[in-house]
Amino acid sequence: MPAVPALDPRRLDSYLICATPRTGSSLLCGLLDSTGVAGHPESWFRRQGERELAARWGIADPSSGAFDYASYVQAAVAAGSTANGVFAARVMWGTMEEVTAHLAPVYPGHAGSAAGLLNAAFGRTRFVYLRRGDVVAQAVSLLRAEQTGVWFETADERQEPAAEPGFDFGQVRDLVRQIEEDNAAWEAWFTAEGIRPCRVLYEDLDDDPVGIASGVLGFLGLDLPAGREITVRHKRLADELNAHWAESYRHREARERSQP
Repeated sequence: MPAVPALDPRRLDSYLICATPRTGSSLLCGLLDSTGVAGHPESWFRRQGERELAARWGIADPSSGAFDYASYVQAAVAAGSTANGVFAARVMWGTMEEVTAHLAPVYPGHAGSAAGLLNAAFGRTRFVYLRRGDVVAQAVSLLRAEQTGVWFETADERQEPAAEPGFDFGQVRDLVRQIEEDNAAWEAWFTAEGIRPCRVLYEDLDDDPVGIASGVLGFLGLDLPAGREITVRHKRLADELNAHWAESYRHREARERSQP
């Protein structure tokens, strides 16, 4: 069993950005990454990408692609840490359950506590909870991203849509419900684990990205190095089409609710 790192209450070892899709997590990850002291927050534990990362890091079996999860965690921490030793990762709700399930046999002495497992694997861990106040706008953004394959854009990277987006009331409604369920699950998890996260609202992040990122840095107990600036790397994708879809959804939902 891997040795559990000793926890120094004065020191931050890692933090996790807890979110649901289309809450500005890529924007916040880029902002914090630009500081040079807040780790490299990425979706290191997204199940769909773990085998590719394991192969890249040289820890996967060449024939089967299988890998030891303890070795994977070690490699992820190395890739996601800045020179000061701070590790960061982005975790969506469904992913959190998978991560703790995988960590339980690695750290059996902490299997009864998700927070205990995370501290055992990553050291002293803090949490940033990113959510969106306007869930309808979030669902619209998610549907459009799923349809087009365009999830983010930066000054250096632009993605071409794989297909033309089309409004679908039923799909937006299903996504609204899923987002609300995931938000409730995060809240229940924080309560059960006794965690008080730094709470960030997407609308505030969108309005003042550098200011919000600076506040998160303060919560983490990290200082921006002299001469370093927090840089906005991601472009805002929402446009008039998003607004039109959200308005169409709200109008139809209001009509349906008013019917006997």
